[in-house]
Amino acid sequence: MTIGEALEVLFQGDDLAFHFEAYDGSSLGPPDATIRVRLENERGLSYIMSAPGDLGFARAYVTGDLVIEGAHPGDPYDALVLLMEKTRLRAPSVADTLKVVRALGVSHLLPPPAPPQESLPRWRRALEHLRHSKARDAEVIHHHYDVSNRFYELVLGPSMTYTCAVFPKADASLEEAQFEKYDLVCRKLDLQPGQRLLDIGCGWGGMVRHAAKHYGVTVIGATLSEQQALWAQEAIAREGLSDVAEVRFSDYRDITETGFDAISSIGLTEHIGVHNYASYFGFIRDHLKVGGRLLNHCITRPDNRARATAGQFIDRYVFPDGELTGSGRIITSVQDAGLEVQHEENLRLHYAMTLRDWNRNLKDNWDEAVAEVGVGTARVWGLYMAGSRIGFERNNIQLHHVLATKTAPDGSSDFPLRPTWGS
Repeated sequence: MTIGEALEVLFQGDDLAFHFEAYDGSSLGPPDATIRVRLENERGLSYIMSAPGDLGFARAYVTGDLVIEGAHPGDPYDALVLLMEKTRLRAPSVADTLKVVRALGVSHLLPPPAPPQESLPRWRRALEHLRHSKARDAEVIHHHYDVSNRFYELVLGPSMTYTCAVFPKADASLEEAQFEKYDLVCRKLDLQPGQRLLDIGCGWGGMVRHAAKHYGVTVIGATLSEQQALWAQEAIAREGLSDVAEVRFSDYRDITETGFDAISSIGLTEHIGVHNYASYFGFIRDHLKVGGRLLNHCITRPDNRARATAGQFIDRYVFPDGELTGSGRIITSVQDAGLEVQHEENLRLHYAMTLRDWNRNLKDNWDEAVAEVGVGTARVWGLYMAGSRIGFERNNIQLHHVLATKTAPDGSSDFPLRPTWGS
């Protein structure tokens, strides 16, 4: 049995959307297909057979053992859409599975060494540190964010903002949309000159600098990424904001100051762990003054059913220990912490547009990005962002803002009768 013949066992009928070629000379699918997939060697076959599903294919793709032609690796969106819409897999029988394994070689069930971009499996991470302990959180944040500040500049653009933008109009630029996102958060928090803001999980300090510069507040930001903190500190000094803005290389749980007028959390909740929401929102409650506001911005699921991270590729290559739930669970946790939810909105399609622009940036800057981090890491990011874009477009994941106040015991919160921040 050739590799091409083995694939016929998995794919339904003649509806294969791509042309497949293997190193043994076999092929499958229409020769004139727009997308061509080529398996280069036995190592790639071993990756796929030893880890069936997204992890095995990702390993082969990242190492270059599986090549996709007809789509740029910095933006493989069109290829992924085609493969998802036109390719149908079927579950082979036990007899067919054994036949394929024997024909292709039982030795291919032994996995080759994983690519260097891959994080340890969860069970190995658990042996070293308790999940969501400070040490383990620091390690997984380092894995994802300390890739290269220059690489992030090439992908994210001048704003250096790695969270969902808010597009004021469909044809707005990414920079306009990131400015609008930060400004919307500031308006929702009703920031006023002289107030104090805490931004937890502050990234490269975009919110810190925006709030200090445009709203006259004093801001502390905290990030577990040392590279983010260094970049943000330099940007703060360069913009002359050092007297009012600070970014610390610190776990947010080590912030000792209290009595903040507002707290923003933009893209941190995904890393917290659902079982830690009580302590997370309790921390926020305890660090707000009475009448203060919280804006929680995070990726969510479209429902509140508990389940594991979708796919090993995301857990091992992108967000180790990342955990999502629905907006209902987040709102419940905010309320159970004693905060009053005042407003909620879904910005799902804005994230799809954000990812579209990040993929475009990676494609446009591909050569420099590869020179900075290597082709394997660049492939990981192109694949992950394009796949995530599809997830937001198809409502498999969402992005929600939850605005809450630390309401006084007598019920007063200084919140207006109607929202004042505009569209």
